[in-house]
This record gives sequence, C-alpha cells and structure tokens, in this order.
Amino acid sequence: MAPLGIAALLGAAFYWGLWNKDDRLPSTLIGRSVPEFALPPIEGRDDGLSSDDLRGVVSIVNVWASWCVPCRVEMPLLVELAETGTVPIHGINYKDAPDAALGFLAELGDPYTRIGADRNGRASIDWGVYGLPETFVIDASGRIAYKHVGPFDRRVLEEEILPVVRRLQAEDGS
Repeated sequence: MAPLGIAALLGAAFYWGLWNKDDRLPSTLIGRSVPEFALPPIEGRDDGLSSDDLRGVVSIVNVWASWCVPCRVEMPLLVELAETGTVPIHGINYKDAPDAALGFLAELGDPYTRIGADRNGRASIDWGVYGLPETFVIDASGRIAYKHVGPFDRRVLEEEILPVVRRLQAEDGS
C-alpha cells in the first residue's frame, strides 16, 4: 500500500508542476547597471547606442534581428508603443547584415529612437541575451528593472512591461 501512496503523491506533484509553473527566466542583471557598451549605428542610420544613452530617462531596450521570426510578431506592438510617445525604445540589432536590418524596419516599421549594431554579438552576451527577441526596461539611473525573453503580446505589454515603465517614471518624476 505504501508504494501505491508514494506513486500517487509523486503523480500529483508532477501534475501540479505541469500546470503551475512560472516560465519566466530570472535575470541576474535585474537591479544592476546596464553593461558598459558603445555600438555603432546600423549603416544607413545616424545614431548608434551606448550605455550613456540609457541614463537620465526611463527607456526600453529591445534586442532583435531581421532573421528572427518571433521579432516580427512583436514589432507591430513596438511600433504602436513608439507612436504613443510613452517611453523611448532603443534597439540592439544582433548579428545582422545592415541591408537586412534596414529592410526589416522599412517593411514592419521603425519604433527605435536609437539602434546599435551588435555585429559580433559581444554586447548582447554582456546583457545576458540568449534568445531573440529580448526586451528590457531601464530605469533613469541606467539600471535594468525588468527583462522579458521572447516576443511579447498585448497582455504582457499592458500587464507587465508598461506597469514597470509607469512606476519607474513616477519614481523619477518624468
């Protein structure tokens, strides 16, 4: 009888774990300053992106690439958010050819205030990026306050990302 009871308990625990898990992956960078970096612009654009650009105002940094299919999924929401003027959105273009990146933006819209071209991927590694897209909310002091891995949808934008942005903006007085 004891083996049957143990098997039932294990089965219940596994079943509970399947339906009650948190898929979000923690970031060791939350609460820390953004990594020091200075990326050139994508050829054909004027402004690159550096850690200095992420101080003084709450902002979003989105790591993307033209070859990233999930990046296409969230791009309409990024464009929509940029049009509201709620928060500056900056991009890190990961291991991409300049013409492909510019074509992607021409096709889907360009929500980015500044874009840094991370051609060798080193800056993205320093940010802890391991899959595209990844989206970060940066506070006015240049610290990472939030990280979302993968494409976000409207629910994530409205229930997770924007509340963090609004809280940080209220704390900063902006």
